Amino acid sequence: MLAARDLACRRGNRIIFRGLNLAVHAGQLVWLRGSNGSGKTSLLRLLIGLGRPDAGSVLWQGQPVRRFMGGRVLPSVYVAHANALKEDLTVAEALAFNAELHGRDTSIAAIVRALGVFGIAHLVSLPVRTLSQGQRRRVALSQLALCDGPALWILDEPFDALDVQSVARLNHTLVEHLGRGGAIVLTSHQALALEAVTPIVFDMDSLH
Repeated sequence: MLAARDLACRRGNRIIFRGLNLAVHAGQLVWLRGSNGSGKTSLLRLLIGLGRPDAGSVLWQGQPVRRFMGGRVLPSVYVAHANALKEDLTVAEALAFNAELHGRDTSIAAIVRALGVFGIAHLVSLPVRTLSQGQRRRVALSQLALCDGPALWILDEPFDALDVQSVARLNHTLVEHLGRGGAIVLTSHQALALEAVTPIVFDMDSLH
C-alpha cells in the first residue's frame, strides 16, 4: 500500500535521517520507535504527504503521495499528537469538518456512531473548548470510526491521555481495521498489546 524509498529529512541545518526505506502492506501495523528527536513525527508527516522529503520518494500504491495533494483524496486518516480540533466548534462540527476534507460521511447519524465507538456520543453538542484532554483525544480518534475501508492510518502517539477503557476501545478499532485490509503506521511510547496482531517494529534510532 505504501512505500518510502531512500528518504532523507532535514530540520534546519541538521539531517534527521537519510537512506530510509519502508514498506507497509495491507493488514500490517508498523510501530515506529526511537528516542525523542529521532524523526518519528517528521516521518509520519512525509508518509501522509504533509511534508516534502529532502531526498527520496513516498508512494501510495505506486503513485507519489504528493500527487494526491492536488485535489484527489488519499484514502487515509492522520491523527497528529496535537488533536487538531477547532476550539470554537462543537464536537459534531469539528468531526464533520475533518471528515468532509476526506470525502467521508458527515451526517449527524454517522458522527454520533463514530463518537459512540469511543464512548463519547453524549458530547456531540458540546464546544470543543469545554472538553478535557482525554475527551479531546477520543474525539480526534473518532475519525477512525468514520473510515470503514482499507485505508492507511497514520497515528502519532494515539494512546496519549487515554484511560484504560479508552485504550481497549482503540485497540479493538485498530485490530478491526487491520482485519479488513487496512494498514497502520503509528508511534507510541507505550507497549502495544493488540490481540492476534504482531507489530512490525521500525527503529528510527538505527538510522543515526
